[in-house]
Amino acid sequence: MLLNLYRRHLYVRIWLAVVGGVVILTLTANWIVREAAESERERMSAVPREVVVLDKDDRRIGTGSAVRVPGQGLEFDVMLEDGRALSLRVAPRARPSGTGGIAAWRTPFGLGWMIALVGVAVALGVYPIVRRLTKRLEVLQRGVQRWGEGDLSVRVAEDGQDEVADLSNRFNAAAARIEELVRSHKSLLANASHELRSPLARIRMGLELMGERPSPTAREEIARNIAELDQLIDEILLASRLDAKEADMGTVETVDLTGLAAEECARVEADLDVAEGSSSDALTVRGVPRLLRRAIRNLLENARRYGAGEISVELGARSGAAEIRVNDRGPGVPAALRERIFEPFYRLPGASERNGGVGLGLALVKSITERHGGSVRCEDRPGGGASFVIALPT
Repeated sequence: MLLNLYRRHLYVRIWLAVVGGVVILTLTANWIVREAAESERERMSAVPREVVVLDKDDRRIGTGSAVRVPGQGLEFDVMLEDGRALSLRVAPRARPSGTGGIAAWRTPFGLGWMIALVGVAVALGVYPIVRRLTKRLEVLQRGVQRWGEGDLSVRVAEDGQDEVADLSNRFNAAAARIEELVRSHKSLLANASHELRSPLARIRMGLELMGERPSPTAREEIARNIAELDQLIDEILLASRLDAKEADMGTVETVDLTGLAAEECARVEADLDVAEGSSSDALTVRGVPRLLRRAIRNLLENARRYGAGEISVELGARSGAAEIRVNDRGPGVPAALRERIFEPFYRLPGASERNGGVGLGLALVKSITERHGGSVRCEDRPGGGASFVIALPT
């Protein structure tokens, strides 16, 4: 657990480095003070002290002096009253094993200078540890600076498992997301310009060929191109608003999917089938009615445009979600392209020259569904064709 904390938290490593340095400095200073005090005590003990010799009856029978001899212990010189001189020596107290070298060592500097030197040594020892930690922050800082200057491809290293690594990981994810959004917007602008140019060119050509008395066919062609332009602009604006997460898409209400699907099926003469046992509550969701209606309508128009034969809508509930399944009998969608068809302005090979549709319909369905917390997918339909399934949380 402690090792995990050490690896994952930068503040633990810095704290341990500082605490370790302070502990080393404190222990060293304490040892220096203790040695200095002992040295002073030994120096003071070298001054002779008077000694009185008493007999068993506490009568004075002699006098002398005691001197501490460094490295040899105490030495007593006693002179008795009868004239005899005695010399006594007490061996020094034994030190614990392993401390002889320390006891013999004496610093040639003062205490303040020695503490200062130890502090410098601790600072030099802690610096590589702290520097190694902060260097990663500097790398992240330079990466953010380059990214802020416009290089959206910048990514930073994600070494380690601590807060710096997590911050680097989040920065890389955010940078990738923003780069993807910018690329998507550039692609949207480029494709929109291309798609707008085509109907405008057809309108211009129609006006040049009309003459003073336009034919009904020319009028119909211009009206159709104007309607295509209007639809394209509407879809581009809606796609841009859906990309902006903070944009207000409308009032969220309780929506009955059965009624909504029935109205759209009646508009294109599609069959509606509600699965047995599906209650009204299971087919009721919270959402923006206008957007959900647009999603169902886009799927029905896509089925009518690219499908063949019957078009049907099935409603059901599964795993706490309401499902809207739009079926057609068209050529279907290859498995490798079932994700790409939901990209803006993407159309299946061979479909770009067909009438109607600019490749935004399915992209809008995906955006609307995801804004409601759901998902959309494309599947094969038994017997041929494709099925587009919208799943919305109830």
